[in-house]
Amino acid sequence: MAKYKLEYIWLDGYTPVPNLRSKTQIKSFDGFPALEQLPMWGFDGSSTQQAEGRSSDCMLKPVAVFPDSTRKNGVLVMCEVMMPDGTTPHPSNGRATILDDPGAWFGFEQEYFLYQEGRPLGFPADGYPAPQGPYYTGVGYKAVGDIARQIVEEHLDICLDAGINHEGINAEVAKGQWEFQIFGKGSKRCADEIWVARYILMRLCEKYGIDVEFHCKPIKGDWNGSGMHCNFSTDYMRETGGKAYFEALMEEFSKHCEEHIAVYGPDNHLRLTGLHETQSIDKFSYGLADRGASVRVPHSFVQNDYKGYLEDRRPNSQGDPYQIASRVLKTISLVAKP
Repeated sequence: MAKYKLEYIWLDGYTPVPNLRSKTQIKSFDGFPALEQLPMWGFDGSSTQQAEGRSSDCMLKPVAVFPDSTRKNGVLVMCEVMMPDGTTPHPSNGRATILDDPGAWFGFEQEYFLYQEGRPLGFPADGYPAPQGPYYTGVGYKAVGDIARQIVEEHLDICLDAGINHEGINAEVAKGQWEFQIFGKGSKRCADEIWVARYILMRLCEKYGIDVEFHCKPIKGDWNGSGMHCNFSTDYMRETGGKAYFEALMEEFSKHCEEHIAVYGPDNHLRLTGLHETQSIDKFSYGLADRGASVRVPHSFVQNDYKGYLEDRRPNSQGDPYQIASRVLKTISLVAKP
């Protein structure tokens, strides 16, 4: 039997943005462990704003497992936080609120900035670099530098080694800003993998002395903010759809605009201004190929008799994908099928 390093990863109780936490335990297995072989594990919730000191135990329930190519016999274990009984979800457990729909598909586009010495990579010590324009999908030292490219490529390789369904990377509109995309089938899989990919990126950047800035608008002024666009579909949307159903769906999204914004990430008013490819935070709109709308409707969706996927562009880069997926599916569930 080999000894495996099990890195248990979870979200703490900080609000409005939970932090990633992790710790390692060593267990022996005949081979790479399956999810059902991984034991529950406890932690001190009083140190993560998830319990009081006089009753501090919280439990970690493994929900997804990935190989970690950066460690010998390394294993990444994404966990839900449970109450001490091991069966009741902790109030901070957003994953437990997601409707279980195996036919739901999600794709998240995670934008972020790489920061060093208090500013985005490539920004001068004083002032600003050249205006936006050449950075999006840019190539060359002036556009993207060298360390950033090295980091995002290494991050991509680690994610692929882990079996994460990483679908691509690109330099984004602002200097020092990047994006990766992840897709998953099932109501929870993509959100699990976004959190693990965030963890891998943050841990990777430790050795470079660089921070990952997920705030949705870290640079004020005429610079793009960071989003986490949510592409979504269900079996019904892909296989049946129809214009009447689509319009009813958009009506429900409009009715529940405030509930969506409440879980789409903090400080979104700084990003959703109606500028920089966004709709204003107090409005809801949808439009064909419109990146200034709340929901972008792909040409393929309309051309396929209103069947396929839609893109909600309002979630921001700090949003919790568990809460986002949960809210999207709750709103979809309110729509009567013709």
